[in-house]
Amino acid sequence: MHDLGIVIVNWNTRDLLKRCLQTVIASEGDFSCRVVVVDNASDDDSAAMVGRDFPSVDLIENRDNVGYPRGNNIGLRRLGYRGARDVDEAAPRYALLLNPDTEVPPDALYQMIQFMDSRPDIGVAGPKLILKDGSLDLACRRGFPTPLVSFYHYSGLAKLFPRSRRFGRYNMTFADEDQDLEVDSVVGAYMQVRKTAIERAGLLDEAFFMYGEDLDWAYRVKQAGYKVWYHPAVIIHHVKRAASGKSPKAQFEFWRAMLIFYRKHFRRRTIYPVHLMILMALLFKGGPGLWQEIRNPSHTA
Repeated sequence: MHDLGIVIVNWNTRDLLKRCLQTVIASEGDFSCRVVVVDNASDDDSAAMVGRDFPSVDLIENRDNVGYPRGNNIGLRRLGYRGARDVDEAAPRYALLLNPDTEVPPDALYQMIQFMDSRPDIGVAGPKLILKDGSLDLACRRGFPTPLVSFYHYSGLAKLFPRSRRFGRYNMTFADEDQDLEVDSVVGAYMQVRKTAIERAGLLDEAFFMYGEDLDWAYRVKQAGYKVWYHPAVIIHHVKRAASGKSPKAQFEFWRAMLIFYRKHFRRRTIYPVHLMILMALLFKGGPGLWQEIRNPSHTA
């Protein structure tokens, strides 16, 4: 049994993926690791580069861009995680979702394993992610986007009062970025999940396409009785949006993900007038294309 199974879903980020894999392969520490790259039909020779330069990496080539959660699930299944109550005994003790636009310092993977080994109550953990300009990637420690938390964030109250525990919940800006912290979710760019947590919570929800699936997974892991933790003693470098950029497709999928997450976890406890206001706000942000998702949801849970 390996200590860590890493899944990297790639779409047209060949050079960044190469650098990411170089840093992963160069990792130090007393642990065993298996790496799976799932290429979502890249047209930049990413798959050929992996096959040529990293023969020890398990490469899966999809014929289509199947999205981030489905791509990760394909990799997770290759590692032996098939779903809730269906995990191979030989599956790694931890699964790691890792973006191809990250760089991993030599001892980072070992330190994250050690951290989770010391805290069996933690089902999901993530490190401190630093962007190219040296600033904190705010998504690496998050509160769930409940209707109220989202209102505080998008109304501007979070920016006005970033140190408020009430208004700053979305990105947890009230807390020191170098403080170990229990959070609602970490980001899928580096999301380490305990094997037993996957056994209870299952795999990623494929109703999402490229956003929101990490929030949903963390939500279900917490429902299964585990904690989610931000561990800033480990630092990862993150380019961010290397594949998606700020394309209209990416913007649409972000708001579609927020709609799916809201409907899946909060609709039943939201009174109808507030529900209508939420739908109107999402439609305004996501554009007319979101109307089809509102009328015919891809997730009805």
